[in-house]
Amino acid sequence: MTQNFTFSIYQTVQDLPQKWDEVAHSNAFLQIPYLQVLERSAPTNMECFYIGIFENKNLIGVALAQYLNLNKLESFGERDKCLKTHIRNFVFKNFASHALFLGNNMITGQNGFAFSKEMDFNSISKILLNCAQELIIYFKKKNIKIHIASFKDFYKNAANQLKDDGFASFYEFNTQPNMIFELHENWKSEADYVNAFSKKYRDQYKRARKKLEEITFRELTLEEITKNEARIYQLYHYVAQNAPFNTFFLAENHFTTFKQQCGDRFVLVGYFLNENLIGFHSLLLNTTVLETYFLGYDDQVQKEKMLYLNMLYNMTAFGIEHAFKKIIFGRTALEIKSSIGAQPIQMSGFIFHTNPLINKYMSKIFPKLEPTLKWQQRHPFR
Repeated sequence: MTQNFTFSIYQTVQDLPQKWDEVAHSNAFLQIPYLQVLERSAPTNMECFYIGIFENKNLIGVALAQYLNLNKLESFGERDKCLKTHIRNFVFKNFASHALFLGNNMITGQNGFAFSKEMDFNSISKILLNCAQELIIYFKKKNIKIHIASFKDFYKNAANQLKDDGFASFYEFNTQPNMIFELHENWKSEADYVNAFSKKYRDQYKRARKKLEEITFRELTLEEITKNEARIYQLYHYVAQNAPFNTFFLAENHFTTFKQQCGDRFVLVGYFLNENLIGFHSLLLNTTVLETYFLGYDDQVQKEKMLYLNMLYNMTAFGIEHAFKKIIFGRTALEIKSSIGAQPIQMSGFIFHTNPLINKYMSKIFPKLEPTLKWQQRHPFR
């Protein structure tokens, strides 16, 4: 273990040490209310571990790890039906079905760890690797062989430093970029944002908003989310099932649990047509950052009413009107997200296979498994 640093791995939130949230204050995705959401409504094929990092017995860091059993997954995603997809699914089922993630596989962004003091990346890489090795041993004792271990979502500067230190021998992969919208400090309202568009994208905005005229939308209370839980899940599940690739599906009570645990910091907006719930989007208020979370919609209404694009506009308006500095829109739907102003920010992960022979050829195998991505970045502002 790195000099003076030790760690403990916890399986329940109630066992976490005091001052956990104090150390995690910069990231809501590592704080106890969100960890309780994971504990109470994690995907059925996921097991979460909470890691406390200590220096001379003082808690100075927190981290999250997740084990995924891909054998329990109903589908890896049903949008793409090509041969490459069938090969990818076969490989994942047979050679990567037991996966360990250091970080949060459910969201996009550098959300895997937080420290209360400045840490060098050499120490961070050693701590994370030691945590991974201890968890691999833990599962081995349960007769579960971890196939792959992945250290997830680092921005370029962090990735470069990790690569120079403890992760030098691991395969670095870059999947779809994270779409991030840095909000202009002079924008105080949605009108300021729209006025910054070029004519083409202002016309797109007007066209989309006109399509929304028959639809009402509002933030839902805990009672409303609970009442509509089955319908919300149905809308989410349709979108998730038709994604190009999936490693989990949320539990049906996930959004209700999120609202119960995080209160006003979690916002779920419902969209109604003739009083029927036909879509929703959700957000997490994370200090100065607005994190977009899962959404869902009725596909027929989405196509006719440009519902997804209108959700993106609404999330942006919320971010501006509540003075957030940036909005994390995550991966997927890159082109349409760029059309509302988000920029692609490349993120890296590191991965190794516990089979030395497979690991040796990871740089050749992994790129062949990634979904093919072709998109054109849009530039909506004057």
